[in-house]
Amino acid sequence: MKDKKESVKDEDDDQCSGLWLAPNPSKRWGEIFFLCYTPFWLTLCLGIVVPFKLYENFTELEYLLLGLISALPSVLVPMLFPGKADRHLDWRCRYWVKATLWIMIFSYVGNYFWTHYFFKVLGASYTFPSWRMNDIPHTTFLLAHVCFLFYHVTSNIILRRVRNFVAGWPDKLQWIAQVACILVFSYFIAFLETFAIANFPYYEFVDRRSMYTVGSLFYAIYFFVSFPMFMRIDEKPGDPWDLSRVAIDSLGAAMLVTIILDLWRIFLGPIVPIPETKQCLQTGLPWFPGHANEVR
Repeated sequence: MKDKKESVKDEDDDQCSGLWLAPNPSKRWGEIFFLCYTPFWLTLCLGIVVPFKLYENFTELEYLLLGLISALPSVLVPMLFPGKADRHLDWRCRYWVKATLWIMIFSYVGNYFWTHYFFKVLGASYTFPSWRMNDIPHTTFLLAHVCFLFYHVTSNIILRRVRNFVAGWPDKLQWIAQVACILVFSYFIAFLETFAIANFPYYEFVDRRSMYTVGSLFYAIYFFVSFPMFMRIDEKPGDPWDLSRVAIDSLGAAMLVTIILDLWRIFLGPIVPIPETKQCLQTGLPWFPGHANEVR
């Protein structure tokens, strides 16, 4: 009798976890690992470096090391200590590899290209010492990677729960519920990140209040596109993705975000007037005004 009760309890626990976690064992392990890893880099950056103002003594090297210490373990740990679900799989078939590749591409494009929209449209600027590529600090490439892993894995879990909750609804209502979830969670994440780094004085905005409200909407465009696309990786049973499909999907998502951001730049323009002293020293992207004159 006792064994029967324990069996029923285990089935209930599996059913409950199935509402949140992926049915694919490799994906389930990967999502749990990235969630469990998040407190490490989050505590390092926002629990130690920022509140104790250790950054005041940082040079280019310390900022780079901060990024490396935050990002590298997210690759090294699952590589050296694979989960039970991954041990029998070829490394190319493991979900954490696919998720890492997708986010690596997406976050790289986001830093290299889209940060210049933050400069031109939102009036943002980086003023801390750093080695840079295309006027973007190397540290932000690394920190964005672990940030985006956390955001997208959390989105997977929430979207999966919503889909299971509305599974019996009419198709149109299911679609509306999922779209609403994506829009609300995207804006929440964008606002939360902007607010969370408010105590770091070397990431500046012309108008912080406008950045919290309208700027967060601009930032949320990233996630309007990426959250539903990222979730599709290895989500359907019997439809495993190879790495080429992962890379192409991430590049497609990045292109769509780029188009939407540039349409905002062209038709809506900056959210606040940006004084010359806050202008980025480089025009950054070839299609931005002033680039042609600079080349000449």
